[in-house]
Amino acid sequence: MSALDRRQFLAAAAAAATVAPSAPEARPGIKNPLIVNALGALEDPNPDPAKVAPTAANPVADPKPTALSERVLRDAHASGLTAVNVTLGYVAGAIEPFEYTIRDIARMDALIRRQAHDLSKIYTAADIDRAQAERKIGVIYGFQNSVMLGNDAGRTALFADLGVRIIQLTYNPANALGDGSAAAGNHGLTPFGRQIVAQLNRNRIIVDLSHSGQNTCLDAARASTRPISINHTGCRALNDLPRNKTNEELRLVASQGGFIGIYFMPFLNPAGHARADDVVAHLEHAVNVCGEDHVGIGTDGSTTSIDDLERYKAALAAEVSARQAAGISAAGERADTLPFVVDLRGVNQFRELAGRLEKRGFGSSRIEKILGLNFLRFARDVWGG
Repeated sequence: MSALDRRQFLAAAAAAATVAPSAPEARPGIKNPLIVNALGALEDPNPDPAKVAPTAANPVADPKPTALSERVLRDAHASGLTAVNVTLGYVAGAIEPFEYTIRDIARMDALIRRQAHDLSKIYTAADIDRAQAERKIGVIYGFQNSVMLGNDAGRTALFADLGVRIIQLTYNPANALGDGSAAAGNHGLTPFGRQIVAQLNRNRIIVDLSHSGQNTCLDAARASTRPISINHTGCRALNDLPRNKTNEELRLVASQGGFIGIYFMPFLNPAGHARADDVVAHLEHAVNVCGEDHVGIGTDGSTTSIDDLERYKAALAAEVSARQAAGISAAGERADTLPFVVDLRGVNQFRELAGRLEKRGFGSSRIEKILGLNFLRFARDVWGG
């Protein structure tokens, strides 16, 4: 980003911080800022009555799209997004993990081919730079569970060849690699988990410790020979919930050159209703603990906003109920805890955040790092390019 672009972006960000997030006058007069969402989505979160409702057996019942809508693409571009880690493959449910994951990767490959004017698949850090230059949205393939590996550590090479660049070791429950944040035992990384970490290192796949239990996170950080990440989390020092990370975890990951992404999620606030000020507070705390070169954003959301919050809340209640019945929900997750920050959503969420950070005294260089340059540096260390 040039000095002129930087000034324009921050000026627009300051304006966005004083108006409603969807206000058209808040759009920036910039060329192409580098913004990387370390965990997000390219989807329309507005509930569709025609879709299949989630159940305990299949908490993610809806079929995934074979094309992105014009609105989703328009919103992603308007937000300034450069690249996003999207969740592919098995997360939970009664479906067969490996076959489902292979099919989902093939679906996303076909989607990107079909919409190549707007999207590009990310293999290396250089591909993120290229996406920015070509004004495309870079799609980073990531998993939020490792169950699709089965008991075969060699599958990591297969998924690397298919373009998977991030694998989260656990979701909330325990699996064969270690305990997730909802597992009662907090037993840490298993021997098989150590094999997988070694294979992920060998294949230059990012080891993501989001959703992991505390000991699993610490064990994996110590076992890894490459920098690792916690792509979407909060700081437990500010809100003591298992989905948030302790200072010990944050500091260890950062000390090894890793990356921490702060999410826009209800777990940032003890009441379960997070606001933009909570996101800023967690970012500030993470920077103080980890240093300004290791902190970014992993919103865990889309750039398309909710049109009807009341209708959305009804659909959310059914989804949360299904997640709880399946045993995959996190502590602090309730039907009334919206999985986004109400005043930090839609196409202006990144500009709004930048404006708030600037008001807190963050300089343009530090803001640029948080928005994307820190992830880019980290990805270059792991993926190359």
